[in-house]
Amino acid sequence: MRTMVVWCPDWSVTAGMLELADGKSPSVEPVETHAPAVVLANNKVVVCNAAARAEGVRRGQRRRDAQARCPDVVLLAANPDRDARWFEPVLVAVEEVRPGVAPIRPGLLAVPAPGRYFARSGVGGEQAAAALLAEHLVGVGVWDCRFGVADDLYTAERAARLATPQDCVAVPPGESAAFLRGQPVTVLADDGPEGAELADLLRRLGLVLLGDFAALAAGEISNRFGVYGVEVWRRVQGVEVVRLASRTPPPELACEISFEPPLDSAEAVTFSARTTAERFIAGLASRQLVATGVRIEAEFEPVGSVGVAVSARTWLHPRCFTSRDLVDRVHWQLQAGMASSGLRSRKSLGEAISAPVMLVRFLPEVVEPAGDHADGLWGGGADDQVVRGVARVQAMVGYDAVRVPVLQGGRGAADRQAMVPWGERATGLRPVDRPWPGRIPGPAPTRVFAEPLEAEVVDEAGVLVAVTGRGVVTGEPWQFRIGPSSGRRAFPRMPVASWAGPWPVDESWWLGVAAGGRAARFQVVGVDGRAWLLKWSSAAPEGRGVWEVEAAYD
Repeated sequence: MRTMVVWCPDWSVTAGMLELADGKSPSVEPVETHAPAVVLANNKVVVCNAAARAEGVRRGQRRRDAQARCPDVVLLAANPDRDARWFEPVLVAVEEVRPGVAPIRPGLLAVPAPGRYFARSGVGGEQAAAALLAEHLVGVGVWDCRFGVADDLYTAERAARLATPQDCVAVPPGESAAFLRGQPVTVLADDGPEGAELADLLRRLGLVLLGDFAALAAGEISNRFGVYGVEVWRRVQGVEVVRLASRTPPPELACEISFEPPLDSAEAVTFSARTTAERFIAGLASRQLVATGVRIEAEFEPVGSVGVAVSARTWLHPRCFTSRDLVDRVHWQLQAGMASSGLRSRKSLGEAISAPVMLVRFLPEVVEPAGDHADGLWGGGADDQVVRGVARVQAMVGYDAVRVPVLQGGRGAADRQAMVPWGERATGLRPVDRPWPGRIPGPAPTRVFAEPLEAEVVDEAGVLVAVTGRGVVTGEPWQFRIGPSSGRRAFPRMPVASWAGPWPVDESWWLGVAAGGRAARFQVVGVDGRAWLLKWSSAAPEGRGVWEVEAAYD
């Protein structure tokens, strides 16, 4: 059985451009990889496409050097998960033509060569099979694909790297070793850092071809070039043959329901999708799986445009989804996304739904073994009861109405907390491990006020205390007041037992005094033993500033 390798060069760039095209609009042509683009890691180019190489961009260049050579280059961050995710449709497309696909890494796969079938049908052999696969891959948006056929996997990969786009290089049967001996030692760099190191060593030793390396004695190889050198030597000798390890195609777990005619009511869509949600959960249960992350897609045809638009969102669950949970998520997503045309509207989630819904689809994104989420021998614990209770409250009052606090980075007490809808993963938060100059020292306050309270701090002479531009107080805090200073709810001043600060914070100075300007924080303890976190700011340009209470300590 001969082996065919399919190689998609510069796959990290291709996957990144596919993701960009998909993010713009579902109706965009799936491939826009003709523009110069590079993938960066640690501010250096690790992958660049042909258009970027034509402008002088090379691997290993720094970001600014690549932009100097090609100002219009598209910069993409290295993301192995993205590369694998976008390579999955390629594996599926090849499996439709020839089962037994063996993924090697994103951008490279192998399959048992289907040339025998084409030879019997009288339309050619392996070349015709490669042409059919190339046509099939173009249909899923992969234009640059190259093929190599040989008796073993390693030789087929080397042959694929010599092919031109959508072409095939076939090594005749029994000539794999001879083919490898004629290759330069620089091809070992394609195997990674270990191969690049061996290739550099062989060049410095004066060995130009792999055949020169194969002429060395076996004892010299094992003593001087290590395990990897022995593997390469055995492959060039034709002794070690690498065979395929075909994958088992993943089961189809997605479920969908279409509506004819389309439905223009969130309640009608939700009611109709209930049976599909139950079928989706049952399909997972039949494989002893549960879903903790589900992507829900709603397709509709926008008014006055050609094509189908999709409103998509990934929903997470702190435990695992039931059919009732999925129905609630569909209802929330439709209510939040429907806009105009007589449809209910709140705020947009992804693509705003502006027409009746044609299809609803459930796709599992995070699945886990059902045994990890099974109830205990004596039933669920307190945590499970809390989860179920919060889920019921969320179903009654709405998705955004139930929130949990999470910690994030920041200087002030209010800046360090964020509210996230229950069940969702916290994203876009400021990192906690940064220095954050001007951050208040510990211990952290126990109560942070949503709206700061009025305050006043005066010195012994009754003059309002302020902070100079050098971070120095104009007088020692002697008395302070929490609350309004006049009116029926006026509070008396309290003597200061102790205080600490100031901790100056110069925030948003470029926006002017009205945006906050210069500020400083203090910790103040009254004679009654209660401690407060106070903030002075220069928001009043004609006075001595404004005091307010940000938080309280126990």
